[in-house]
Amino acid sequence: MTAQKSVLQLSVHEERIRKKVWATVSKFSGVTSIAMDDKTGKMTVVGEVDVPLIVKKLRKICNAELVTVEVVKPPEKKPEPEKPTPPKPAEIVAFPVTHFSYPYQYHSSYANSYYQPCDNYRVVVEEPNTCVIM
Repeated sequence: MTAQKSVLQLSVHEERIRKKVWATVSKFSGVTSIAMDDKTGKMTVVGEVDVPLIVKKLRKICNAELVTVEVVKPPEKKPEPEKPTPPKPAEIVAFPVTHFSYPYQYHSSYANSYYQPCDNYRVVVEEPNTCVIM
């Protein structure tokens, strides 16, 4: 189903009925926009809706007639110029530590690290006093 622009002629003389009309039309699925001219009593409904069903529901509230129905063409999209891609962040490369030949051998560099080496790698925390309060 394509989007349609429907113009309805309504006889609305009270604010209470006008609110009911707005509420009834806005409940339909597929309604994109609603506009109403209070002086002439014309309501414009745009969207993918069943217009005869809207008129049928509105006739229970007030006198409603269908004036015109037009097919709305979607706006043509202009091709956007390509944005330059942001530079990629520098990759972190980890090199294996070669002086740990035996995994259970004590080494003096353990005193400076906060975590034990794992598979010939050494992890060092840069800020030892980090504290997060949530």
